Amino acid sequence: MEDDEDVNNSSPHPPTSSEPGPSPDSSPVRALPAKSAAPKVDDTMLSLTVAGQVHSQAHRPIDPTQHLVSFNPTYDQLWAPIVGPSHPYAKDGLAQGLRNHKLGFVENASIEPFVFDEQYNTFYKFGYAADPSENNYVGDVEGFKTNDGISVYNIPQHEQKKRKLEKKKEMLKDNEGGDDLDSAELEDPSTDTWLMKNRKSPWSGKREYVQGDLTEEQKKYAEEHAKKKGEKEGGEREKGEPHADKTTFHGKEEKDYQGRSWIAPPKDAKASNDHCYIPKRLVHTWTGHTKGVSAIRFFPKHGHLILSAGMDTKVKIWDVFNSGNCMRTYMGHSKAVRDIWFSNDGSKFLSAGYDKNIKYWDTETGQVISTFSTGKVPYVVRLNPDEDKQNVLLAGMSDKKIVQWDINTGQITQEYDQHLGAVNTITFVDNNRRFVTSSDDKSLRVWEFGIPVVIKYISEPHMHSMPSISLHPNSNWLACQSLDNQILIYSTRERFQLNKKKRFAGHIAAGYACQVNFSPDGRFVMSGDGEGRCWFWDWKSCKVFRTLKCHDGVCIGAEWHPLEQSKVATCGWDGLIKYWYVL
Repeated sequence: MEDDEDVNNSSPHPPTSSEPGPSPDSSPVRALPAKSAAPKVDDTMLSLTVAGQVHSQAHRPIDPTQHLVSFNPTYDQLWAPIVGPSHPYAKDGLAQGLRNHKLGFVENASIEPFVFDEQYNTFYKFGYAADPSENNYVGDVEGFKTNDGISVYNIPQHEQKKRKLEKKKEMLKDNEGGDDLDSAELEDPSTDTWLMKNRKSPWSGKREYVQGDLTEEQKKYAEEHAKKKGEKEGGEREKGEPHADKTTFHGKEEKDYQGRSWIAPPKDAKASNDHCYIPKRLVHTWTGHTKGVSAIRFFPKHGHLILSAGMDTKVKIWDVFNSGNCMRTYMGHSKAVRDIWFSNDGSKFLSAGYDKNIKYWDTETGQVISTFSTGKVPYVVRLNPDEDKQNVLLAGMSDKKIVQWDINTGQITQEYDQHLGAVNTITFVDNNRRFVTSSDDKSLRVWEFGIPVVIKYISEPHMHSMPSISLHPNSNWLACQSLDNQILIYSTRERFQLNKKKRFAGHIAAGYACQVNFSPDGRFVMSGDGEGRCWFWDWKSCKVFRTLKCHDGVCIGAEWHPLEQSKVATCGWDGLIKYWYVL
């Protein structure tokens, strides 16, 4: 082979007929062999491969997902049917990237570790396992049929019985063999012999003690214990004190000449001015309660009537716009009335008394619709402000619970039991999805409505009890009457933080649950105090704007009129309700 290569290299270009031959007179031509530093490469296979590629491209089917074709395909290629394996999830055509593993296509599947271990161990024990991609089994089908498809964790019933019998036989053998053992070792718990003998509890297998006849002394003790227990349970189940429900109408007639009810609001009642002014002058006094007045509430939205709760056990409703007389008296409690609350339309109201009863009244007729009691004193009652939840009653009780009733059925639907003292206030916030409660335990707690779990707990060492809370008209702030003679402001946002920049002080309210309130435009904060005065503060500056001497004794309640926005009603323990105006 080397000689042949030398011959070829010596004459790379043999002479042709067109070229003249060498002259006999000239010296012979010596052609030097061509030399190259590059290794000799046989390009025969390369040319064949390129030619094969071009040929295969020109004849192979075109990939339908391909966006660029590097040659001119024929008509037959363009209209050739799609060939190749089908993708399990592709609807049509040959899928790209079908092979993602050296063994083929591997698909991710979500499977619990327990299920995987079960099938893995079943396959290695019985030779079959469940296919997670299909409702089928893989592996030894005959073994699957023989074992009824059980897994290693599903022991059949007969196998369980068999194991129990074997265990029982083993225990019997151990007990029989115990005769040869050393008695000292059997009684010593530190030895292995004792552990083997007492693998189960030392008390297992013993007969229960059968109660014999009681002695006279034991019988006497049992009777006394049962009597005490019955008295205790009876006291816990004790409901509110019964009292006959009565009502008296004091007006001229319950319906006018057009058939309108006496509680119907006047049609021309509209807000006179959006801007509120601080009242100066007393324009009317309602007298009728023989003892102190504990709470007042204006008729919702219109304020043409005002409801009052008296310590003389009576609830009265008074006319505001016209005669100023008492329109109806509701007598259904045997002790002082603690709190009252109107429904959204004012057609019904709640009253809570120290006789442990909560009564739901019809405002117009004076009839008691329902009575609720848990045997504890209700300190505050509220209806859910949502129109579709006006049948839901919340009451803060003296036994630290907030109890929720369905008025329609009379059943207790929820109990919120987290406070460590009597519950004083319930205030709905966040579009009535949540409510804030305060208690004698000097804390504030925020609840999701319907869920008895506290979502926010506010308790600081410097905090005092807060017996009155009011919501700002913009719903972003809570004003809390603190018993250290100041009004604190909390945000109703997610964190319910104390606003340290706003603090209203100057009044003496320690020891009294004086009501705190806002003007309808939110510009003023109002509160009574223990000396009979009503205080007004500017919301922005937190400075005292005005004080009015309203009552002899405690001024316990103060309400701003919802429509006539410069009029204020106050009530006190002197039994009077007073109406104040700017002029």
